[in-house]
Amino acid sequence: MNYFFRNNQLLHTNTTKIFLRGIVLFTAACICFLQSNAQTKNDNPLQLADASFAAGDFYTAAKLYEQFLNPSKKLQTKSDFPLNSKRNRQQTVTTKKSRTDIMFQQAESYRLANYFKEAAELYKACFTKDAVKYVDAYYWYAVCERSIGNYKVAQESINQYQASAGSMYKVAAEKETETLQYILQQLARPDSVLYTIKKLNSPTSVEKGIFAPAFLNSNHFIITSTEKANLSNNRINPFHSRLFSAVLNEGSLESITPVTITAIDSTKNQGAASLSANGKHLYFTEWTKQNGQTVSSIYHTTKNETGWSKPSLLAAVNVDGYNSKQPFCTSDGKYLYFSSNRPGGTGNYDIWVATIHDDGTVTEPVNAGPVINTTNDEQAPFYHSNQSTLVFSTNGRTGMGGFDLFTTKGSMNAWSTPQNMGHPVNSARDDAYFFVSEKTNLLQNALLSSDRGSECCLETYIVTKAPKKRNLTGLIRDLTTGEPVANAEITLKDATGKKWKQITGTDGSYIFNLENEGANSFTITKEYYKEKNTPSQIETTNEQDWLTDVLKNKDEFIEKRVILKPETVVTVYFDFDKYNLTDSATSKLDSVFRVLSETTGATLQISGYTDGKGTVAYNKVLSDRRARATANYLIQKGIDSSRITFESFGACCPIEMEFINGLDNEAGRAKNRRALINVVMPKQE
Repeated sequence: MNYFFRNNQLLHTNTTKIFLRGIVLFTAACICFLQSNAQTKNDNPLQLADASFAAGDFYTAAKLYEQFLNPSKKLQTKSDFPLNSKRNRQQTVTTKKSRTDIMFQQAESYRLANYFKEAAELYKACFTKDAVKYVDAYYWYAVCERSIGNYKVAQESINQYQASAGSMYKVAAEKETETLQYILQQLARPDSVLYTIKKLNSPTSVEKGIFAPAFLNSNHFIITSTEKANLSNNRINPFHSRLFSAVLNEGSLESITPVTITAIDSTKNQGAASLSANGKHLYFTEWTKQNGQTVSSIYHTTKNETGWSKPSLLAAVNVDGYNSKQPFCTSDGKYLYFSSNRPGGTGNYDIWVATIHDDGTVTEPVNAGPVINTTNDEQAPFYHSNQSTLVFSTNGRTGMGGFDLFTTKGSMNAWSTPQNMGHPVNSARDDAYFFVSEKTNLLQNALLSSDRGSECCLETYIVTKAPKKRNLTGLIRDLTTGEPVANAEITLKDATGKKWKQITGTDGSYIFNLENEGANSFTITKEYYKEKNTPSQIETTNEQDWLTDVLKNKDEFIEKRVILKPETVVTVYFDFDKYNLTDSATSKLDSVFRVLSETTGATLQISGYTDGKGTVAYNKVLSDRRARATANYLIQKGIDSSRITFESFGACCPIEMEFINGLDNEAGRAKNRRALINVVMPKQE
């Protein structure tokens, strides 16, 4: 079995604090050894269990309490009580404990070792036997049930605790209720369907745990896992956390190989590393247990021909009597983020930042400030330079329980209010050690470490969030009146050249589902209006919906064409399928020329038409040529082109019927093959 270390336990919080997880393997042989030692050294499992608990060796303590409560036949005495039985008469016990007292201590051991299921069963047994004496078991039972996903049971137990005389965890119980409510809110989020999250495959992760992936290059990473040290002392756990290199290949960690560091201290744990941007410097955490407490420091080593040089303490980062851990180098090579409980912070463990020198040493660190740091713990920093976003893990803010991942945008000069990354990035257990490539969005093939899917150990998961839908909306209005224009055709073209079409509603509105990010352009057409081509110009973006962002384009205004009527204009006619001017047409245009020549400021509007024969596209071109031929005649005679505008309408607006009783009316068609010419006289002052 295995478990991970935690730092000093906060008994007045809703969860124990994560520290660096030195993953420790305990075998049945270790327990047997302790049993045999118990007999030769006059120690019974209870005394050994208490000693292990005091030393912070919680999993071993839990197993030894189990040995005492349910001894094997080989070791069983006539009675479990008194504790100093005749069989072990040389032992002395200064304080008698009831069986339920020991069960409660065993529950504490399992909880602190993060075996929440086993702990929950024992807590329940305690308050079932004596709800008054073991009233605190209601609170811890709720914490354990929440950790394994039984949220309704957890809330019922919290309610029982709050209704009881228990007061030690009154504030913590209120916070646990907030946590449970937050969890239910997160589980109901509609956008959870956008996420895919999967544990990375690894042949050794179940036995050893794999966490804190640090980028090397391409698909190569440094990870933290465990290996067996060559130790002769059977009392020392032989398994220690170490750094390994691994290749990430299609959701699997492969080619896992120990990282060679010269003269590394094999009695201590190493892990949670980060490589400098130039690849020359490696920073990692080294930790050990001293008097039941975890003591950690950050070390620095440089690249050499055989691997990495003998590590040295990173000056300025480490302070005597305090812990520093979890270094992270920014991709631009400028800064080292880390977590520490050193003096000058806002609480327990804070996020700190130091500037990196060319030789790998760092400046005096600066606290990241109260916007990020709380009175509880902040840890495992990761900075995504491309999006100016810091990701970190904390138990000091409302979350789903344990440590949650949060994001904040900015830099050392200013940070935005941290935001919980929410479900399913976060779980009811502990979530930390985030990484994603600088080349991608924050939630595209991101890696994170979590113990959500195991009894005890941090594993590495890969998570991707599909983008939300993006709807582009807007209004089409009349340029003159400002009124909405219904039934206008809008063609949207994106940066790839792909096109979509929509027709405006009665209120002039339209909506497009954008498939790609980037620039878009519109072509707006409507009968009797001038065609308009324009780029999209987003005025506002509404991101309140879980699944869809709504982008509001600025209102577009289109201009009506001038429709010339036969009774108010000069009309010239054209032969079938022709656009050259007839003698009759030029005679009329000569009269128009005289008017324009004699009237300064007069302008001309020309519109061209065809009959109904031919395709729409062909008639559009033909009518345009007729309008241009009319305009060019007057321009060639000396009228400035700025005084002439023209439009082409194709077969629009016939003035004569082209079919009578189902028969073709050629005379009517001849009347429709025309150009209308309107002289606009200047306004009188």
